[in-house]
Amino acid sequence: MALTINTNPQKPNGEIEETISFPQFDVVSDVSDHHYITSSFTKKNGRDHFPAGSHKKIMQEWKILEKHLPESIFVRVYENRIDLLRAVIVGTAGTPYHDGLFFFDLAFPADYPNHPPMVHYRSFGLRLNPNLYANGRVCLSLLNTWTGKKSEKWNPDESTVLQVLVSIQALVLNEKPYFNEPGHGMWPGRSIWEKKSTAYNEDVFILSCKSMTFLLRNPPKNFEGFVRSHFRERGHVILSACKSYLSGHVRVGYYLNEGSSGGGASSPGPGGAVDVSEKFQGLIVQLYPELVTAFSRTGASLGSLTEQVKFERKTVPFKGEGVLKQKKEKNTSGIARKVFGKIKVALGLKKNGVIKVNN
Repeated sequence: MALTINTNPQKPNGEIEETISFPQFDVVSDVSDHHYITSSFTKKNGRDHFPAGSHKKIMQEWKILEKHLPESIFVRVYENRIDLLRAVIVGTAGTPYHDGLFFFDLAFPADYPNHPPMVHYRSFGLRLNPNLYANGRVCLSLLNTWTGKKSEKWNPDESTVLQVLVSIQALVLNEKPYFNEPGHGMWPGRSIWEKKSTAYNEDVFILSCKSMTFLLRNPPKNFEGFVRSHFRERGHVILSACKSYLSGHVRVGYYLNEGSSGGGASSPGPGGAVDVSEKFQGLIVQLYPELVTAFSRTGASLGSLTEQVKFERKTVPFKGEGVLKQKKEKNTSGIARKVFGKIKVALGLKKNGVIKVNN
């Protein structure tokens, strides 16, 4: 399957625009910006050098990827460097990663498949998942970079690169990434952990949006047209999601194209709105103009979405205000009684706690 990319979106109406096909799997030559280009495990005398078994296995991997990639994953391999591979995963709807693009550079060791491929996440210095570090490290049992059962570890006889990519998409870039961290949600008080998860999703969405602007400024080699086309087509959806999250119409991560929430979305709070932190709202307001500018440069049709967004801070009464008022009134009434009692004693109307009555 291939994606059709519009290479000249800003032509006047009525003219036929140029389009090219972007296959999900393809062999390319430019490997210059690959993370592992300078740390090859396989180069010998200027040429790739693999044992026959490893070479055969990698060719099998190519065939599997070419035939069985899901629609949301695209892969490029290199004709002169079969030890390297690059993949992009499109963030899944119903997660805080929706509509984002997540790039991974892979390198096959010389004894592949005895050991799993090395995987580097192109993070732009942002950590938007417990399993994806800012330095690009990917923690996954299948890669033997994280603990797990034997059945979850790399198996030279059965494991494949396709399994690695699908695992990252399904197990790492998921609906509630907060719980990827060991220990989160393992103790009583589930509602507390859910609140922490919601707050984490807010942070994740902000970082995902930031990575979009970085990608548009510096798209990976061989994916330049794909990146521009993706955000040209999805820019209006991302901005609409920002506005819905900002207003509390939809819980962060659950925006769909029509503006409704996905099946896993929490019900709106009092007043028909989802609770959203002021921190998140403030960051969205700051980031929104950057997204508008970045998407506009791709030729995206944004309409009224180019208007700046804003939010009003909620004025929440101090919870202890009523209690303090009651205490103040109580203290005031107590003082008044004491003063009134002293006056009675001075006038001879009260003595030793007994009020005198003249006959």
